[in-house]
Amino acid sequence: MSKIHHDSPHIPVLRREVLQYLSPQLGQSYLDLTAGFGGHAAAVLGITDAPGKLTLVDRDKEAVKALRKRFAGQGVQVIHSDYLSASQALRKQGKIYDLILADLGVSSLHLDEPKRGFAFSLSGPLDMRMDTSQELSAASLVNEWDEAELADVLKRYGEEPRAAVIARAIVAKRPIATTEQLAEIIARHAGKSFKRRKVHPATKAFQAIRIAVNDELDQLRLSLPLWVDLLAPGGRLVVISFHSLEDRIVKNFFADHAGKYYTSELTALTKKPIMGAQDEIVSNPRARSAKLRAVEKIKKGKDKKGKLNVN
Repeated sequence: MSKIHHDSPHIPVLRREVLQYLSPQLGQSYLDLTAGFGGHAAAVLGITDAPGKLTLVDRDKEAVKALRKRFAGQGVQVIHSDYLSASQALRKQGKIYDLILADLGVSSLHLDEPKRGFAFSLSGPLDMRMDTSQELSAASLVNEWDEAELADVLKRYGEEPRAAVIARAIVAKRPIATTEQLAEIIARHAGKSFKRRKVHPATKAFQAIRIAVNDELDQLRLSLPLWVDLLAPGGRLVVISFHSLEDRIVKNFFADHAGKYYTSELTALTKKPIMGAQDEIVSNPRARSAKLRAVEKIKKGKDKKGKLNVN
């Protein structure tokens, strides 16, 4: 059974690209909405040298514990919260940041620990909660939701073509207690085409259940406009996503708010999503599916004649 060692080095995904597109400067403020073990934060802090202007958010209590230990005594603010609630609270407080990062999805903290129940490759209890204090877990979803609800989750969040068949099989095999049991049920009903692929047939279904348990897509949709509000004029926002549903939300939001129009609030820094370099993918497999998009908040003011100036 693998175990997370919080003192061991954790490789933040797309570290070079995050620094490139955030372009941190000495003394700037930084908000990390999914801080994890603090890898990105430490890299940014190494340039800004302003720990009192760092705000780190994570919904996982183990990550929060690791962050508080790593940045102890430096004046860094660490918040235990999901990023939507934290963003709402920070905006209400009137906070503004020069740099904002959201590295979405799961981390090694979740995937490498069997008892967290995220990975189909490791046998553990059905959990998948990023915040273990919340009530809804994978076990309650899998064992209590009706067949139609399960099929909808698998189709909507996993884009699973055999959603109805798999949902029916899950209901027939209840109660299901472990990730291993669930993965076996899905694999048996995934169809021959899935069995011939290199990707495990339970991948889409596990993704779908995790997204539903943690309300990931709605959190993202509601948070994006808040992040724009929290961003200082001339400040930069970087979002890293790991599957097409997340990336589509980010792409569409940035497209709607970036441009040369009078109402535009943002300037796009990336025309297409930035992917991990081959050398990083080899050493950090999580980078394989990572997509980075970045924007800068437009500075608006008036010229000497009182006309609106957009920079």
